[in-house]
Amino acid sequence: MAVTSTSLSSQLYIGLHRPTPKFESFTSQSFFDSVHSNLRLSVSPPKRSSSIVAMASSAKFFVGGNWKCNGTKDSISKLLNDLNSAKLEPDVDVVVAPPFVYIDQVKGSITNRIEISAQNSWVGKGGAFTGEISVEQLKDLGVKWVILGHSERRHVIGEKDEFIGKKAAYALSEGLGVIACIGELLEDREAGKTFDVIFEQLKAYADVVPSWDNIVIAYEPVWAIGTGKVATPQQAQEVHVAIRDWLKKNVSPEVASKTRVIYGGSVNGGNSAELAKEEDIDGFLVGGASLKGPEFATIINSVTSKKVAA
Repeated sequence: MAVTSTSLSSQLYIGLHRPTPKFESFTSQSFFDSVHSNLRLSVSPPKRSSSIVAMASSAKFFVGGNWKCNGTKDSISKLLNDLNSAKLEPDVDVVVAPPFVYIDQVKGSITNRIEISAQNSWVGKGGAFTGEISVEQLKDLGVKWVILGHSERRHVIGEKDEFIGKKAAYALSEGLGVIACIGELLEDREAGKTFDVIFEQLKAYADVVPSWDNIVIAYEPVWAIGTGKVATPQQAQEVHVAIRDWLKKNVSPEVASKTRVIYGGSVNGGNSAELAKEEDIDGFLVGGASLKGPEFATIINSVTSKKVAA
């Protein structure tokens, strides 16, 4: 089902609500401090159906670097030099997502081996939407991908599932690839609601996207983002299998087989190899470690662990 700019124009604000009062004086540290305060030494496993069977993706390994609201011209120049000189495994799709203001700098200097992603895009065609960036503008800069549904957009900015789905539908209809983020809060996991939450988020995409051909799903448990608390390979694999099973039952077996499901949440050079060995982990969406060229290269090259495991 394709979503046109005309049909969207009358519903642009559906799904976007004001952040709750506790976020009105938000800082990035205050948000993650609140996550840290609820962390446990062990994280409860989600409730799982015994009927779910692993079905690995047949697609190419994918690693994205989300630079978030970080960087200066000088620091990005150094990072680009490190990435351009790094030896990267050839059978990995690699993208980086710089802040909007540095996209041109990155595009003009980075090796053709690495594609550019935006960190967000508007829900329809550009116009009188102060502070937003349109898909058309991103394409004009040569951007190929956009990250949508990231937990910071959901839980800090206040974007709802339906709104994120419409963003994805519009970006796809205009030719951008979408890194579609999903993930549960710590309280959801501890209540055994992990699958309920991520399936609802998946449905919001499935209800409106025109095709799954250019979608990469990024599973990012919110309790593991920026906290240093990474899901174990087994925890991540369990959820990835469930995601693929949901796609098989609710979209198609072909989509379930071809769609890449990548993991994000405190991924670094020390844990990426073990995570990559899991059958249904098709790559990573990396935050802080993607700002360090050599470490990001290590994460990209962790695809060799998957080859060994196979």
